[in-house]
Amino acid sequence: MAAPMTWKRIVFSAYTPAFSWVFTRVTDRFFRTHERRRGSTVLLLAPLLAEADSAPLASSRPPGFTGAEGLHSRFQWIANYVPAFRVPGGRIRILHSPDEFYQTMKARIKTAKSRVVMASLYLGTGPLEQDLVDCMEEALERSQEDHVPDLKVSVLLDYTRGSRGKHNSRTMLLPLLQRFPEQMRVSLYHTPDLRGLLRLLVPERFNETIGVQHIKAYLFDNSLIISGANLSDSYFTNRQDRYVLLEDCEEVADFFAELVGAVGDVSLQLQPDDSVNMKEGKVHPYKGSRAEFSASAQSRIMEVVNTARVQQSMQEAECSDVLDSDRTEPNDTWIFPLVQMKPLGIHLDEQVTQRLLIEAGGDSVVYLTSGYFNLTRTYMQLVLGAAADYRILMASPEVNGFFGAKGVAGAIPEAYVHLARQFYNKVYQLGQQSRVHLHEYHRPNWTFHAKGLWYYVEGRDLPCLTLIGSPNFGYRSVHRDLEAQIAIVTENEELQMQLQQEQEMLYQSSTQVSDSTFNQPDRHVKLWVQLVTPLIKNFF
Repeated sequence: MAAPMTWKRIVFSAYTPAFSWVFTRVTDRFFRTHERRRGSTVLLLAPLLAEADSAPLASSRPPGFTGAEGLHSRFQWIANYVPAFRVPGGRIRILHSPDEFYQTMKARIKTAKSRVVMASLYLGTGPLEQDLVDCMEEALERSQEDHVPDLKVSVLLDYTRGSRGKHNSRTMLLPLLQRFPEQMRVSLYHTPDLRGLLRLLVPERFNETIGVQHIKAYLFDNSLIISGANLSDSYFTNRQDRYVLLEDCEEVADFFAELVGAVGDVSLQLQPDDSVNMKEGKVHPYKGSRAEFSASAQSRIMEVVNTARVQQSMQEAECSDVLDSDRTEPNDTWIFPLVQMKPLGIHLDEQVTQRLLIEAGGDSVVYLTSGYFNLTRTYMQLVLGAAADYRILMASPEVNGFFGAKGVAGAIPEAYVHLARQFYNKVYQLGQQSRVHLHEYHRPNWTFHAKGLWYYVEGRDLPCLTLIGSPNFGYRSVHRDLEAQIAIVTENEELQMQLQQEQEMLYQSSTQVSDSTFNQPDRHVKLWVQLVTPLIKNFF
């Protein structure tokens, strides 16, 4: 006879993201009232659980605006929101494969002299990940041989994902922390929305649905890789993502080092004994007041953004009279870092992405890709109501990262099929099928995790702008997680050719979606999945 289930096991066995949706709605209302009345710091929940996207920004694009206008004047409005870094396009290189991404990181870590900064959702626990840790150890050992150990290694991960299981990201990094305590820092970001009863009841496997640290930035001295890829074996072998290497771009590297450092400052600090604590004077993310934590974190992070923005504006004004012909390398490319941290009140990426979609006129073609196609209502309205042509690439069910997963997670690919069909039907209902096309990525024994967009303007055969980084254009990216990507605007033809090659390579492994696509046996969506998807789509 089976042993009787404890109350906690019963709750866990019944848990789904739908339960979290109901639970957070009830507790959020109760504890918001409680905090207002008593000023309590306990159990305040803040995630937005319904589609409540902000109204799209109005376009400021002047009449008669055409692609013949200079790229800088066309996109200089982005600098009204975020810092603008001018760099030589020849220093930017697109990486194409997981192995190239992995080998580049290993090589750069080994030769780093002053800093290694790694921001990811988590670090895996396999042999490939151990090799990466060994490279860090080798670099730290070498720095100590110089008797002036200048090399600092900083790692930022998500607390929930990085602490899952007995052997996890923390245990992978503890030996380095114990051996090099003065040179090694491991920060574990904990969302302020996972607190109180919710934190107690939600099982370990599902707690990351509430919100995570999702930034993927890998920095080595003055060079860095911006990507959507995590530090795990599949991302090094057969999980397709996007990766861009910025070589010797000191100001951009400084910005991302400071950004990761700022998030690290408001995160839990891993100690050599595997305990965690907050830096002195910092508000605890789930024990302290949610409002105070968010305000403090926002202030610390926006200090980095605003300082860089002012510095770059001043520098641009000072250098405006220096001709590119006078430079060894022309500064023909602009890097705009876009940060989205809605739980902390930061929504710069959302603002820029919305305006970019609004201003994509009939002279433009936008190639947009997401490994998890689940557009927010606002992004969907902008795509469906725009004049630009859209080619949207998403994962087919068999290359979805949740394909074959156990339990509730195994139904997530079906949920994405359901969402894709709903979007496809809207395209046809609005008569937009000649302008908006869906594509599915297929590749045997691979999964698909690429996200971002490529922007083509009329009269140009090559893309002049790309977005690349961690956001997926979905509800989680906009409302729940910490995200960062960069907008690259370039007049450098060689870099534009690299971007086009990257875009074509991904789309060549796809097929266009049609009515027959959803009639295939593997596109059948169970009734219960159709019913549950509206409740849980904001969690994945």
